[in-house]
Order: sequence, then C-alpha cells, then structure tokens
Amino acid sequence: MANLIVRNIDDDIADALKAQARRHGISAEAEHRRILAQALIHPKKRTFLEVLREMPDVGTDEDFARREERHAAEPFDD
Repeated sequence: MANLIVRNIDDDIADALKAQARRHGISAEAEHRRILAQALIHPKKRTFLEVLREMPDVGTDEDFARREERHAAEPFDD
C-alpha cells in the first residue's frame, strides 16, 4: 500500500476531519481514507432525473428556437 502525505491543510479542514472521524468512531487517518475512497472509488451514482434537475436554467424554449435565415443565392464563379 502507498503512503499519502497532505501538507498545508487549513486548520478548519483538519478540525472538521477530526470531528467527523469522532462522529464515525474512527481515527482521523481512517476517516481520511474513507473520504478519499468514497470520492474516488465509490462516487455516488446519480439518476438521470437528478442530473436533469441539476442543470442550470439557461433560458426559455424560445431562446433555442430555430430561426430561418434567407440568403440570396450567390452566383458561382466559373
């Protein structure tokens, strides 16, 4: 197994990690491993509906309506 050293962590983050570890009844190191595994190996799967609901509202249907542009036919040069 590999060792991982994380430097320059804000005190607030370290304190939150220790508090969360206490709530789970494990060491801060074990909690750190759990968080990394959860985020990288076992990410939460989202349903298609959840993904759709998280999409930003970027306009109305009319904003995406096709507009027909009429161009005069340009003659071809021979």
